[in-house]
Amino acid sequence: MNVHEYQAKALFRSYGVPVPDGQLATTPAEAEQAARALGSAVVVVKAQVHAGGRGKGRFKGSGKDFGGVKYLTRREDVAAVADVMLRYPLVTKQTGEDGQKVSTLLVQEAADIAREIYVGMVLDRGVGMPVLMASAEGGVDIEEVAAKSPEKFLKAVVDPRVGLEPYQARRLAFDLGFTPEQGQKAEAIMTALTRVFLDKDCSLAEINPLVVTRSGDVQVLDAKITFDDNGLVRHPELEQLRDEAEEDASELRAAQAGLSFIRLDGTIGCLVNGAGLAMSTMDIIKHYGGEPANFLDVGGGANKEQVTEAFRILLADKNVKAVLVNIFGGIMKCDTIAAAIVAAFNEVGFHVPLVVRLEGTNVAEGRKILAASGRNITAATDLTDAAKKVVAAAKG
Repeated sequence: MNVHEYQAKALFRSYGVPVPDGQLATTPAEAEQAARALGSAVVVVKAQVHAGGRGKGRFKGSGKDFGGVKYLTRREDVAAVADVMLRYPLVTKQTGEDGQKVSTLLVQEAADIAREIYVGMVLDRGVGMPVLMASAEGGVDIEEVAAKSPEKFLKAVVDPRVGLEPYQARRLAFDLGFTPEQGQKAEAIMTALTRVFLDKDCSLAEINPLVVTRSGDVQVLDAKITFDDNGLVRHPELEQLRDEAEEDASELRAAQAGLSFIRLDGTIGCLVNGAGLAMSTMDIIKHYGGEPANFLDVGGGANKEQVTEAFRILLADKNVKAVLVNIFGGIMKCDTIAAAIVAAFNEVGFHVPLVVRLEGTNVAEGRKILAASGRNITAATDLTDAAKKVVAAAKG
């Protein structure tokens, strides 16, 4: 689950992290009022969306050349800028060409920046531990730095049982070029970031940029946090931070039905039981020249209602030209899933080709049910056969 920048900052602030003063606004008038209330000569207006790359984005159809982060030296300009941000969709490298509607703005005191640093924590699956990463070249181009100059990233493996050790924080602060006085502040911020990551079951917690001002202060100017959905059961207080308007409607609908679903950009809908099998299914579709439209795992015990809802979600995607069902019967027997497929087919109604591959427990019975259904369902003998048939169907 992603949250907005202002929500991430509020969480960091509760852990003692220094964050600039700011106020939220949902109208141009509120934005102007917020700027005046801050009393700062220079403010920054920041569009609150979950997508990254706001600073280099654009407001589609506005005719303006600024993105979702705008520095202003005149309070009189705040309302006009806010009007553009709230009126037009923001297009970034993560939103797609349609852009994302902006409903909330953060009006914040602008910092007099001398240096920008990146600090973030993720789970490194290679070592099986959380890793704190930092780079002296923070800012809007951090992804490019990571891609072209990975050696510029410093790393510290963190034992979740003890958190970030003081010597690790000191080493990172020193290697990042902080002065002794700045280093103490940076160490406290990195320690707090680690605590947030571990305490709240995050999959990502980052500060970009962590800045040094010209007066020598150390501040968090931007923050991003992603919570592991599997850990939310332990943190009911975090559910109130969810902004469903920022989430994919199909993914929300799937979650409510107990399905694991992620939308992709292809033309072949996939309905599979098991995450590993779903990944293999997507791989073989690509191998034979197709593009998967989604990841959808119905799990090991899906019922008719879940299969029917899965088909509804798949067929609601206008890009889907064919659907592949790939089921390995274990706990969920093939005859049970075949009956559910036929029932869902009858209830939903298909307007694209459907290819079904069944294997495992009661597979013979399952195939008989599909063959006797009288529906336009193409049976596949194995996964290779299924991939070839669904790719041809999607292209034809």
